Amino acid sequence: MTTTSTTPSHHHHVDSQFGDQACAYLTSQVHAAGRDLERLQHFLAAFPGASVLDIGCGAGHASYVAAAQAGCVIAYDLSAQMLDVVAATARERGLDNLTTRQGVAESLPFEDSSMDVVISRYSAHHWHDVGMALREIRRVLRPGGQCVMMDIMSPGHPASDIWLQTIEALRDTSHVRDYSAGEWAGFFSHAGLAVNQMHCERQTLDFTSWVQRMRTPEALVAAIRLYQDSAPEEVKRYFDLQPDGTFTSDTLWMSGTR
Repeated sequence: MTTTSTTPSHHHHVDSQFGDQACAYLTSQVHAAGRDLERLQHFLAAFPGASVLDIGCGAGHASYVAAAQAGCVIAYDLSAQMLDVVAATARERGLDNLTTRQGVAESLPFEDSSMDVVISRYSAHHWHDVGMALREIRRVLRPGGQCVMMDIMSPGHPASDIWLQTIEALRDTSHVRDYSAGEWAGFFSHAGLAVNQMHCERQTLDFTSWVQRMRTPEALVAAIRLYQDSAPEEVKRYFDLQPDGTFTSDTLWMSGTR
């Protein structure tokens, strides 16, 4: 019996979900600003002239921060349309040290030990295999190289976790999983990366812009609202769920060394 891998279809689905939304992510305030970008800026200041790879760069906000102080930055993404937006924005901002490359996180087209720093922001929850991607990250990092991961974080508690994963998947059908801090620490360890820093914060997501940015179909928006209304009180309190659907989620900033 022949078994067909689901990986290509998932990658195609991610590409089709995000390609048409490239400009929306460029102007999204959730993505264009944040304490995680400020922390990234301070972090990269210790590595002037570094070669930086931004995996799943999206509209490029982390890449732009990196390019302001790094020697060279490669903005890497599955979506060609996202990369077109990044390249055009880099030209507008005079970031001549920023280039783009298309591909998937689980198979990086770069030489062993060729990068000083690898970063990723709000992308890993779409990756087909996070463990494989982190092993690839370790491979392309030079000895002593740094990895920084920034993403939405699962609270870990089963009831809150299933609620978060459900609304994420209804809003964006390419969503795979938001991972807990413990899961991320395990991914780093298994890939051979030593965790240096971990910061957990809270981020409020305005419901209307959250679904509009992804162009979520009205039927699925209605399903999210029904699911929110049916949530247990402790879940509503944890996510600070508001009458209009706005909620507050956890975010993780983690760095590690090869």
